[in-house]
Amino acid sequence: MQEKKLTSVSGYLFLLAALACFGLAGLAFYGLFKEYGPIPGIIMLLLGFFILKGIVIIYPKEGMTATFFGDYVGTIKETGLRWVNPLYNKIKISLRARNLNGQTLKVNDKMGNPVEIAAVVVWQVKDTARALFEVDNYVNFVQIQSEAAVRKLANSYAYDHMEDETSSVTLRDSTGQINVFLEQELNERLERAGVDIIEARVSHLAYSSEIAGAMLQRQQASAMIAARRLIVEGAVGMVEMALERLEKNGVIALDEERKAAMVSNLLVVLCGEKSVSPVVNAGTLYN
Repeated sequence: MQEKKLTSVSGYLFLLAALACFGLAGLAFYGLFKEYGPIPGIIMLLLGFFILKGIVIIYPKEGMTATFFGDYVGTIKETGLRWVNPLYNKIKISLRARNLNGQTLKVNDKMGNPVEIAAVVVWQVKDTARALFEVDNYVNFVQIQSEAAVRKLANSYAYDHMEDETSSVTLRDSTGQINVFLEQELNERLERAGVDIIEARVSHLAYSSEIAGAMLQRQQASAMIAARRLIVEGAVGMVEMALERLEKNGVIALDEERKAAMVSNLLVVLCGEKSVSPVVNAGTLYN
């Protein structure tokens, strides 16, 4: 089912016509048409109510669908005071943008780790006919399909690169791409309901409480290993530079054993976490 435009006319003239019918009905009841009795007054009164029933007020960013004995006739999106066939059954529907703050879901990511994830979705009705007639309740439909899309998104990607080193896209490190994938998935699911997704973003992402402590220790360990690797690389570079400068400037000639002792001492000083207390050796390595 596709949305159709329903032609309507300005309601101001019909409002005046309805008021005129009510005025003539009042005059008829007060004796304007005495020879015909109350029938002219009743007819004018019914005609006024019939005309008045076709007058509708449509606000900005609002639509009104019309059905005629069960058949979809069309949708009016022209704002202001409008008039349509009084026999139409009219249903108003908002075309404004709406926010859906999804609840936090506990799902497993691609690697099977339980994570908590939630999303915020901005949506609006694009096709009023589909929204009203293709699904039972389009607001509830958007909510349920949004949860399903978030679950599928979490199941399709790992939480971060520590879990899947071969993956180029992860939930934590690829926020922009994840939001694009979520928006595409929602548009595919909600097309049947005539709903357009304006924006979709992951608003909450964390490990589940069952494994949060273990994953935090793992992240801390990885950060410590990376820091140690950087410290060792820097220390080795400084030791190499020190030995080259000593040999180049001819300050002292060191054999292999003294070089090994010097390298050991420098690495202890440069890589240690605490300040090193110097020990004065009065003898030699060969005593």
